[in-house]
Amino acid sequence: MPGRKRDIIAYFHSLDRRSFMDRPQQDAELDEALPIGYGQTISQPSLVLKMTIALGLEERHKVLEIGTGSGFQTALLAAFSNEVYTIEKIPQLYESAKTRLEAKGFKNIHFLLGDGSLGWPEYAPYDRIIVTAAASDIPKELVDQLSPGGRMIIPVGHRYSQDLLAVDKSSDGNIEKTVLEAVRFVPLKGKYEN
Repeated sequence: MPGRKRDIIAYFHSLDRRSFMDRPQQDAELDEALPIGYGQTISQPSLVLKMTIALGLEERHKVLEIGTGSGFQTALLAAFSNEVYTIEKIPQLYESAKTRLEAKGFKNIHFLLGDGSLGWPEYAPYDRIIVTAAASDIPKELVDQLSPGGRMIIPVGHRYSQDLLAVDKSSDGNIEKTVLEAVRFVPLKGKYEN
């Protein structure tokens, strides 16, 4: 994994965050979350990288992303996995991210406009699931769609304070949760909204 981690870090640094914003901002180089409209943000870059590395991505993996947002995280996932299925609830963000990522030449990203907290059962199970907005609890639907041996990274908690969790599913279906760090994300829209 050390070589792969290095590759992810190098690719991450090659991504121009400004190109994932409709209105490029002079603050794009700062390591902080920035607004992208509709009450949503493009996440703090160091946290995007940390969450991606925590997934333990492999080239063969099928990944479910909840909250496409700007598409910044999606691009990172798509470069280091086989297929990415990404769900966005806000139509304007869905359209702009889809246009942006297709223009960048990605062929392994599948887009859905809908309630991400319910997952995308049609293509389940997923080797990895990443949730980029805060849920009040771990959605059962997402746990059910996680492959045995799979891992989900998700912020869970109250509106203004959450724990970033790694949720690992064993081969016999048991779930183990590990707190990675304290975080603050915008709320997950839909059934598990804060």
